[in-house]
Amino acid sequence: MSKSDTTKELVGVIGAGSFGTAISNLIAYNTNVLLFSRQPELVERINQSHHHLGVDLSKRIRATNDLQELGERCRLIFPIVPSGSFRQMMKNLSVYLRPYHILIHGTKGLDLTGVEEDRLGEQVLLRKHVHTMSEVIRQESVVVRVGCLSGPNLSAEIMEGQPTATVIGSKFSEVIKNGRRVLDSPQFHVFGSYEILGAEIAGALKNSVAIGSGILGGLGLGKNIQAMLITRGLMEMVNLGKAMGTNSRAFIGTAGIGDLVATATSTKSRNYTFGTRLAQGESMEHIRATMPELAEGVRTIRIMRQLAKHFKLHVPITEMLYAVVFEGFDVQRAIKYLMNYPYAVDVDFL
Repeated sequence: MSKSDTTKELVGVIGAGSFGTAISNLIAYNTNVLLFSRQPELVERINQSHHHLGVDLSKRIRATNDLQELGERCRLIFPIVPSGSFRQMMKNLSVYLRPYHILIHGTKGLDLTGVEEDRLGEQVLLRKHVHTMSEVIRQESVVVRVGCLSGPNLSAEIMEGQPTATVIGSKFSEVIKNGRRVLDSPQFHVFGSYEILGAEIAGALKNSVAIGSGILGGLGLGKNIQAMLITRGLMEMVNLGKAMGTNSRAFIGTAGIGDLVATATSTKSRNYTFGTRLAQGESMEHIRATMPELAEGVRTIRIMRQLAKHFKLHVPITEMLYAVVFEGFDVQRAIKYLMNYPYAVDVDFL
Protein backbone atom coordinates (compact mmCIF):
# COMPACT_ATOMS: atom_id res chain seq x y z
CA MET A 1 0.00 0.00 0.00
CA SER A 2 1.42 3.37 -1.01
CA LYS A 3 1.92 6.30 1.34
CA SER A 4 -1.03 8.09 -0.24
CA ASP A 5 -3.23 5.07 0.50
CA THR A 6 -2.41 5.20 4.21
CA THR A 7 -3.92 8.69 4.41
CA LYS A 8 -7.17 7.71 2.71
CA GLU A 9 -10.47 7.29 4.55
CA LEU A 10 -11.14 3.82 6.00
CA VAL A 11 -14.64 2.52 5.18
CA GLY A 12 -16.13 -0.47 7.00
CA VAL A 13 -18.01 -3.38 5.44
CA ILE A 14 -19.67 -5.97 7.69
CA GLY A 15 -20.16 -9.32 6.01
CA ALA A 16 -17.74 -11.20 3.73
CA GLY A 17 -20.40 -12.94 1.66
CA SER A 18 -20.68 -12.41 -2.08
CA PHE A 19 -22.34 -8.98 -1.91
CA GLY A 20 -20.16 -7.72 0.95
CA THR A 21 -17.09 -8.82 -0.97
CA ALA A 22 -18.30 -7.19 -4.18
CA ILE A 23 -19.04 -3.90 -2.40
CA SER A 24 -15.64 -4.00 -0.71
CA ASN A 25 -13.89 -4.25 -4.07
CA LEU A 26 -16.00 -1.38 -5.41
CA ILE A 27 -15.19 0.86 -2.46
CA ALA A 28 -11.51 -0.05 -2.74
CA TYR A 29 -11.50 1.62 -6.16
CA ASN A 30 -11.77 4.91 -4.24
CA THR A 31 -10.43 4.33 -0.72
CA ASN A 32 -9.36 1.81 1.93
CA VAL A 33 -11.70 -0.87 3.29
CA LEU A 34 -11.93 -2.73 6.60
CA LEU A 35 -13.93 -5.92 5.92
CA PHE A 36 -15.45 -7.68 8.93
CA SER A 37 -16.03 -11.43 9.16
CA ARG A 38 -16.81 -13.47 12.27
CA GLN A 39 -14.52 -16.26 11.07
CA PRO A 40 -10.87 -15.82 12.18
CA GLU A 41 -9.66 -18.37 9.62
CA LEU A 42 -11.32 -16.47 6.77
CA VAL A 43 -9.90 -13.18 8.00
CA GLU A 44 -6.39 -14.63 8.00
CA ARG A 45 -6.86 -16.19 4.57
CA ILE A 46 -8.12 -12.94 3.03
CA ASN A 47 -5.26 -10.93 4.49
CA GLN A 48 -2.67 -13.43 3.32
CA SER A 49 -3.97 -14.23 -0.16
CA HIS A 50 -6.09 -11.19 -1.08
CA HIS A 51 -8.38 -13.72 -2.76
CA HIS A 52 -11.93 -14.67 -1.78
CA LEU A 53 -14.94 -16.35 -3.44
CA GLY A 54 -12.98 -16.86 -6.63
CA VAL A 55 -11.97 -13.21 -7.14
CA ASP A 56 -8.86 -11.19 -6.45
CA LEU A 57 -9.32 -8.54 -3.76
CA SER A 58 -7.81 -5.09 -3.84
CA LYS A 59 -4.73 -4.59 -1.69
CA ARG A 60 -6.71 -1.72 -0.12
CA ILE A 61 -8.96 -4.28 1.60
CA ARG A 62 -7.97 -5.60 5.02
CA ALA A 63 -10.12 -8.13 6.90
CA THR A 64 -10.82 -8.14 10.64
CA ASN A 65 -12.99 -10.02 13.13
CA ASP A 66 -12.94 -7.14 15.62
CA LEU A 67 -16.14 -5.07 15.61
CA GLN A 68 -14.63 -2.60 18.06
CA GLU A 69 -11.81 -1.80 15.63
CA LEU A 70 -14.31 -1.32 12.84
CA GLY A 71 -16.58 0.95 14.90
CA GLU A 72 -13.71 3.07 16.21
CA ARG A 73 -11.83 3.45 12.90
CA CYS A 74 -14.67 3.73 10.38
CA ARG A 75 -17.15 6.60 10.29
CA LEU A 76 -18.95 5.19 7.21
CA ILE A 77 -20.04 1.54 7.53
CA PHE A 78 -21.86 -0.82 5.13
CA PRO A 79 -23.55 -3.69 7.04
CA ILE A 80 -24.36 -6.55 4.61
CA VAL A 81 -25.51 -9.62 6.54
CA PRO A 82 -28.61 -11.87 6.21
CA SER A 83 -31.83 -10.33 7.52
CA GLY A 84 -32.36 -13.10 10.07
CA SER A 85 -29.12 -12.22 11.88
CA PHE A 86 -29.10 -8.45 11.22
CA ARG A 87 -30.61 -7.39 14.56
CA GLN A 88 -28.15 -9.44 16.60
CA MET A 89 -25.27 -8.02 14.54
CA MET A 90 -26.52 -4.50 15.32
CA LYS A 91 -26.75 -5.28 19.02
CA ASN A 92 -23.13 -6.43 18.95
CA LEU A 93 -22.01 -3.40 16.94
CA SER A 94 -24.07 -0.73 18.69
CA VAL A 95 -21.77 -0.37 21.73
CA TYR A 96 -19.09 0.94 19.34
CA LEU A 97 -21.33 3.33 17.41
CA ARG A 98 -21.72 7.07 17.97
CA PRO A 99 -24.09 9.68 16.50
CA TYR A 100 -21.43 10.70 13.97
CA HIS A 101 -21.52 7.30 12.26
CA ILE A 102 -23.25 6.78 8.89
CA LEU A 103 -24.60 3.30 8.12
CA ILE A 104 -25.72 2.21 4.64
CA HIS A 105 -26.94 -1.38 4.69
CA GLY A 106 -27.08 -3.76 1.75
CA THR A 107 -29.44 -6.38 3.20
CA LYS A 108 -32.54 -7.17 1.13
CA GLY A 109 -34.84 -8.77 3.63
CA LEU A 110 -37.14 -8.09 6.56
CA ASP A 111 -36.72 -8.39 10.33
CA LEU A 112 -39.30 -10.10 12.55
CA THR A 113 -39.77 -9.11 16.18
CA GLY A 114 -42.32 -10.33 18.70
CA VAL A 115 -43.29 -13.49 16.79
CA GLU A 116 -41.86 -17.00 16.66
CA GLU A 117 -40.45 -17.47 13.19
CA ASP A 118 -40.83 -21.26 13.28
CA ARG A 119 -44.57 -20.82 13.90
CA LEU A 120 -45.07 -17.92 11.51
CA GLY A 121 -47.92 -19.54 9.59
CA GLU A 122 -49.94 -19.96 12.80
CA GLN A 123 -49.60 -16.42 14.13
CA VAL A 124 -51.12 -13.05 13.31
CA LEU A 125 -48.44 -10.85 11.75
CA LEU A 126 -48.87 -7.09 12.10
CA ARG A 127 -46.84 -4.21 10.67
CA LYS A 128 -45.35 -3.62 14.13
CA HIS A 129 -43.78 -7.09 13.96
CA VAL A 130 -42.01 -6.42 10.65
CA HIS A 131 -39.09 -4.02 10.27
CA THR A 132 -36.76 -2.96 7.51
CA MET A 133 -33.04 -2.98 8.22
CA SER A 134 -32.89 0.82 8.53
CA GLU A 135 -35.58 0.60 11.20
CA VAL A 136 -33.51 -2.05 13.02
CA ILE A 137 -30.42 0.19 12.89
CA ARG A 138 -32.32 3.08 14.48
CA GLN A 139 -33.92 0.80 17.08
CA GLU A 140 -30.65 -0.80 18.16
CA SER A 141 -28.18 2.10 17.99
CA VAL A 142 -27.74 5.87 18.36
CA VAL A 143 -27.13 6.21 14.61
CA VAL A 144 -29.58 8.53 12.83
CA ARG A 145 -28.02 8.97 9.38
CA VAL A 146 -29.02 5.70 7.77
CA GLY A 147 -29.31 4.55 4.16
CA CYS A 148 -29.81 1.42 2.11
CA LEU A 149 -28.27 0.00 -1.05
CA SER A 150 -30.87 -1.28 -3.47
CA GLY A 151 -30.27 -3.04 -6.78
CA PRO A 152 -29.96 -4.24 -9.37
CA ASN A 153 -26.87 -5.67 -7.69
CA LEU A 154 -26.07 -9.23 -8.80
CA SER A 155 -22.87 -9.91 -6.86
CA ALA A 156 -21.37 -12.22 -9.48
CA GLU A 157 -21.64 -9.58 -12.21
CA ILE A 158 -20.19 -6.87 -9.97
CA MET A 159 -17.22 -9.08 -9.07
CA GLU A 160 -16.68 -9.76 -12.79
CA GLY A 161 -16.36 -6.00 -13.32
CA GLN A 162 -19.50 -5.70 -15.42
CA PRO A 163 -21.14 -2.26 -15.53
CA THR A 164 -24.19 -1.71 -13.33
CA ALA A 165 -25.88 0.82 -11.09
CA THR A 166 -27.40 0.99 -7.63
CA VAL A 167 -29.73 3.19 -5.63
CA ILE A 168 -28.87 4.61 -2.22
CA GLY A 169 -32.09 5.38 -0.41
CA SER A 170 -31.96 7.77 2.54
CA LYS A 171 -33.81 10.69 4.03
CA PHE A 172 -30.46 12.47 4.35
CA SER A 173 -28.60 14.08 1.45
CA GLU A 174 -25.36 13.60 3.37
CA VAL A 175 -25.83 9.83 3.41
CA ILE A 176 -26.45 9.68 -0.35
CA LYS A 177 -23.48 12.00 -0.98
CA ASN A 178 -21.10 9.91 1.13
CA GLY A 179 -22.27 6.63 -0.36
CA ARG A 180 -21.88 7.99 -3.87
CA ARG A 181 -18.42 9.34 -3.04
CA VAL A 182 -17.00 5.94 -2.07
CA LEU A 183 -18.94 3.75 -4.54
CA ASP A 184 -19.05 5.68 -7.81
CA SER A 185 -16.66 4.36 -10.47
CA PRO A 186 -16.58 3.98 -14.26
CA GLN A 187 -18.29 0.58 -13.87
CA PHE A 188 -20.73 1.45 -11.08
CA HIS A 189 -23.18 4.36 -11.08
CA VAL A 190 -25.01 5.43 -7.93
CA PHE A 191 -28.46 7.01 -8.00
CA GLY A 192 -30.01 8.64 -4.95
CA SER A 193 -33.55 8.44 -3.59
CA TYR A 194 -35.18 9.95 -0.53
CA GLU A 195 -37.76 7.13 -0.54
CA ILE A 196 -35.80 4.73 1.68
CA LEU A 197 -38.79 2.71 2.89
CA GLY A 198 -39.91 2.00 -0.68
CA ALA A 199 -36.40 1.02 -1.74
CA GLU A 200 -36.06 -1.38 1.18
CA ILE A 201 -39.46 -3.00 0.75
CA ALA A 202 -39.00 -3.37 -3.02
CA GLY A 203 -35.57 -4.91 -2.46
CA ALA A 204 -36.97 -7.44 -0.01
CA LEU A 205 -40.20 -8.42 -1.76
CA LYS A 206 -38.71 -8.96 -5.24
CA ASN A 207 -36.77 -11.97 -3.95
CA SER A 208 -40.01 -13.93 -3.60
CA VAL A 209 -41.03 -13.19 -7.19
CA ALA A 210 -37.56 -14.29 -8.30
CA ILE A 211 -38.12 -17.70 -6.72
CA GLY A 212 -41.34 -18.04 -8.72
CA SER A 213 -39.54 -17.04 -11.90
CA GLY A 214 -36.85 -19.60 -11.17
CA ILE A 215 -39.51 -22.29 -10.81
CA LEU A 216 -40.77 -21.46 -14.30
CA GLY A 217 -37.20 -21.56 -15.62
CA GLY A 218 -36.62 -24.92 -13.95
CA LEU A 219 -39.68 -26.31 -15.72
CA GLY A 220 -38.30 -25.13 -19.06
CA LEU A 221 -41.13 -22.68 -19.66
CA GLY A 222 -40.71 -19.63 -21.88
CA LYS A 223 -40.47 -15.88 -21.46
CA ASN A 224 -44.17 -15.17 -21.98
CA ILE A 225 -45.29 -16.75 -18.73
CA GLN A 226 -42.17 -15.48 -16.98
CA ALA A 227 -43.07 -11.93 -18.01
CA MET A 228 -46.60 -12.44 -16.74
CA LEU A 229 -45.34 -13.66 -13.38
CA ILE A 230 -42.92 -10.74 -13.01
CA THR A 231 -45.50 -8.07 -13.87
CA ARG A 232 -48.27 -9.58 -11.72
CA GLY A 233 -45.73 -10.16 -8.95
CA LEU A 234 -44.77 -6.49 -9.17
CA MET A 235 -48.41 -5.56 -8.57
CA GLU A 236 -48.46 -7.65 -5.38
CA MET A 237 -45.21 -6.00 -4.27
CA VAL A 238 -46.63 -2.53 -4.85
CA ASN A 239 -49.90 -3.21 -3.04
CA LEU A 240 -48.13 -4.71 -0.05
CA GLY A 241 -45.60 -1.86 -0.02
CA LYS A 242 -48.40 0.73 -0.02
CA ALA A 243 -50.08 -1.09 2.88
CA MET A 244 -46.77 -0.93 4.78
CA GLY A 245 -46.51 2.83 4.32
CA THR A 246 -44.71 3.58 1.07
CA ASN A 247 -45.93 4.67 -2.36
CA SER A 248 -45.86 3.04 -5.77
CA ARG A 249 -43.21 5.39 -7.18
CA ALA A 250 -40.35 3.57 -5.47
CA PHE A 251 -41.28 0.34 -7.27
CA ILE A 252 -41.13 1.82 -10.77
CA GLY A 253 -37.45 2.84 -10.85
CA THR A 254 -34.06 1.16 -10.53
CA ALA A 255 -34.66 -0.13 -6.99
CA GLY A 256 -38.01 -1.64 -8.01
CA ILE A 257 -38.41 -2.87 -11.58
CA GLY A 258 -34.66 -2.74 -12.22
CA ASP A 259 -33.79 -4.98 -9.29
CA LEU A 260 -36.80 -7.23 -9.91
CA VAL A 261 -35.91 -7.88 -13.56
CA ALA A 262 -32.26 -8.62 -12.74
CA THR A 263 -33.04 -10.95 -9.85
CA ALA A 264 -35.97 -12.71 -11.52
CA THR A 265 -34.24 -13.48 -14.83
CA SER A 266 -30.64 -14.34 -13.97
CA THR A 267 -29.16 -17.74 -13.18
CA LYS A 268 -26.63 -15.78 -11.08
CA SER A 269 -29.44 -14.85 -8.68
CA ARG A 270 -29.61 -17.02 -5.54
CA ASN A 271 -33.40 -16.74 -5.40
CA TYR A 272 -33.86 -17.63 -9.08
CA THR A 273 -31.50 -20.59 -8.60
CA PHE A 274 -33.44 -21.76 -5.56
CA GLY A 275 -36.65 -21.79 -7.62
CA THR A 276 -34.99 -23.62 -10.51
CA ARG A 277 -33.69 -26.38 -8.25
CA LEU A 278 -37.04 -26.70 -6.49
CA ALA A 279 -38.83 -27.16 -9.83
CA GLN A 280 -36.35 -29.87 -10.80
CA GLY A 281 -37.33 -31.98 -7.82
CA GLU A 282 -34.90 -31.07 -5.05
CA SER A 283 -36.34 -30.59 -1.57
CA MET A 284 -36.26 -27.20 0.11
CA GLU A 285 -34.17 -28.61 2.96
CA HIS A 286 -31.55 -30.04 0.58
CA ILE A 287 -31.32 -26.84 -1.46
CA ARG A 288 -30.89 -24.66 1.61
CA ALA A 289 -28.27 -27.03 3.03
CA THR A 290 -26.22 -27.03 -0.16
CA MET A 291 -26.47 -23.39 -1.26
CA PRO A 292 -23.41 -21.39 -0.17
CA GLU A 293 -25.60 -18.41 0.80
CA LEU A 294 -29.18 -17.95 1.93
CA ALA A 295 -31.92 -17.25 -0.61
CA GLU A 296 -33.68 -14.43 1.25
CA GLY A 297 -36.88 -14.90 -0.74
CA VAL A 298 -37.72 -18.19 1.03
CA ARG A 299 -38.16 -16.38 4.32
CA THR A 300 -39.81 -13.38 2.68
CA ILE A 301 -42.56 -15.51 1.08
CA ARG A 302 -43.80 -16.46 4.55
CA ILE A 303 -43.69 -12.87 5.77
CA MET A 304 -45.48 -11.53 2.67
CA ARG A 305 -48.25 -14.12 3.00
CA GLN A 306 -48.95 -13.35 6.64
CA LEU A 307 -48.80 -9.57 6.13
CA ALA A 308 -51.18 -9.81 3.18
CA LYS A 309 -53.63 -11.67 5.40
CA HIS A 310 -53.45 -8.87 7.96
CA PHE A 311 -53.98 -6.17 5.33
CA LYS A 312 -56.67 -8.26 3.57
CA LEU A 313 -54.86 -8.12 0.22
CA HIS A 314 -55.35 -10.50 -2.69
CA VAL A 315 -51.92 -12.01 -3.41
CA PRO A 316 -52.47 -15.14 -5.52
CA ILE A 317 -48.83 -15.42 -6.62
CA THR A 318 -47.59 -15.21 -3.04
CA GLU A 319 -50.19 -17.76 -1.95
CA MET A 320 -49.18 -20.19 -4.67
CA LEU A 321 -45.48 -19.72 -3.94
CA TYR A 322 -46.11 -20.46 -0.27
CA ALA A 323 -48.06 -23.60 -1.17
CA VAL A 324 -45.34 -24.83 -3.56
CA VAL A 325 -42.33 -24.02 -1.36
CA PHE A 326 -43.69 -24.92 2.08
CA GLU A 327 -46.55 -27.33 1.46
CA GLY A 328 -45.34 -29.34 -1.53
CA PHE A 329 -48.20 -28.16 -3.76
CA ASP A 330 -47.91 -29.38 -7.35
CA VAL A 331 -46.27 -26.72 -9.52
CA GLN A 332 -48.37 -27.48 -12.61
CA ARG A 333 -51.57 -27.07 -10.58
CA ALA A 334 -50.24 -23.77 -9.22
CA ILE A 335 -49.57 -22.48 -12.74
CA LYS A 336 -53.04 -23.54 -13.88
CA TYR A 337 -54.56 -21.70 -10.91
CA LEU A 338 -52.66 -18.51 -11.70
CA MET A 339 -53.50 -18.67 -15.41
CA ASN A 340 -57.20 -18.83 -14.54
CA TYR A 341 -57.15 -16.32 -11.69
CA PRO A 342 -59.75 -13.60 -12.43
CA TYR A 343 -57.48 -10.55 -12.66
CA ALA A 344 -59.81 -7.59 -13.25
CA VAL A 345 -57.38 -5.06 -14.78
CA ASP A 346 -53.80 -4.97 -15.91
CA VAL A 347 -52.37 -1.99 -13.96
CA ASP A 348 -54.26 -0.53 -11.03
CA PHE A 349 -51.60 0.86 -8.71
CA LEU A 350 -50.53 4.09 -10.44
